[in-house]
Amino acid sequence: MKPAIWSRRLHKWLGLLVGIQALFWMASGLYMTAISIEIIHGDHLAHLEEGELRPAKLVAPPAQVTSQYAGVTGFRLKQSQGSELYQVRHADGVALVNARTGQRLAPLDEKAVRALALSYYQGEGELERLQLLTELPGEVAKRKGPLWRAEFSDGNGTTLYISPSTGELVAKRHTLWRIFDFLWMLHIMDYDTRDNINNNLLRVAATAGTLFAFSGIWLLWFSFRRRATA
Repeated sequence: MKPAIWSRRLHKWLGLLVGIQALFWMASGLYMTAISIEIIHGDHLAHLEEGELRPAKLVAPPAQVTSQYAGVTGFRLKQSQGSELYQVRHADGVALVNARTGQRLAPLDEKAVRALALSYYQGEGELERLQLLTELPGEVAKRKGPLWRAEFSDGNGTTLYISPSTGELVAKRHTLWRIFDFLWMLHIMDYDTRDNINNNLLRVAATAGTLFAFSGIWLLWFSFRRRATA
């Protein structure tokens, strides 16, 4: 059978195989380039505004604080709700310590988290629901629970996830982020964890797409060659 016939058949079947996925690649790529990553990250909807730290207010020496915990891996001074706090990461988790008294703070209750969520939020909606989650949804499945989920009624589906032990804003989710996440899944063809760009399905599709392009080049070259000899 002539090479040109083989090329036509290969081109046709490869087109059927990769055509839909190629459409997904282009559509998802267009979305990713059309909307800035800052908007996807939700920086316009929520961010942390820390006040000026006041070292003169500190009484508890850092060395005294860290000596109370085994396996300290991190230590920082932060301000939360107008108070200076030490955040200590240790073998058993994370502790918040009042920098003036040296007293360890209990995990944040609903009232404290509500105040934090409202201080983080920069939108125009109202805090619609606040819930402590021990089983995390897929959009924050890679985070470590438990987390507080704060949902706002702003038309953007804004959801903030806050750590009950540190009060940190762990994640920001909204409609445009969720669309991006879905399209990213289609783009890299990882329908499970949505973060593996080295999966076999993507390799197969990329290989088929490359062969599709080369077979098209061969057909184009054969077409010009046939005209030249005619």
